[in-house]
Amino acid sequence: MYQPSHVLANKFILMPSGHSSPFMQIVYVARNAKDSVVSYFHFAHMSMLQPEPGDWSSFLQRFMEGKMVFGPWYDHVTGWWEKKQTHSKIHYMFYEDLIEDTGREIDRLCSFLGLSPSAEEKETVIRGVQFDSMKKNKMTNYSTIPTMDIKVSPFMRKGKVADWKNHFTVAQSEQFDEDYKKKMKNPTLYFRTEV
Repeated sequence: MYQPSHVLANKFILMPSGHSSPFMQIVYVARNAKDSVVSYFHFAHMSMLQPEPGDWSSFLQRFMEGKMVFGPWYDHVTGWWEKKQTHSKIHYMFYEDLIEDTGREIDRLCSFLGLSPSAEEKETVIRGVQFDSMKKNKMTNYSTIPTMDIKVSPFMRKGKVADWKNHFTVAQSEQFDEDYKKKMKNPTLYFRTEV
């Protein structure tokens, strides 16, 4: 039913053939697996382009098995992490860090991009990227996209770290943690499930 579309051996995921341009810089933002699966579950319900997600338990199982439209979450985040180690044009960010200290992460991003914004410019960016601001912004909230049914769920739903606790049962969390340990072998890639 689902066909993984990730290829990490020698190519960037979903990048055009000219991805090796010396001017291209890639910013990759990764979110912890538990919050990612919850977000994806709600997205799959509101997106008319996604396969029918089914109930939470079956969706969670498919996620752990890597049977998602874009392949396994584990391969995606690990693949980009490993690419970043050898490609200086990739900046890897963690969603949890952005929530914890947006200003610090904007500074790191600007350093990567070679930008030196004024204090006013930085403050404008920080205000603009806050979840509540983005949720109201039609350029980011997908409210004008006809294939997104925002009556089912808004695209910008909560934006919280640790919302997974409102969806996982204790047994599901334990099973997920065991599966996660088997699949996430790179000790240098660490995700936080709480901030």
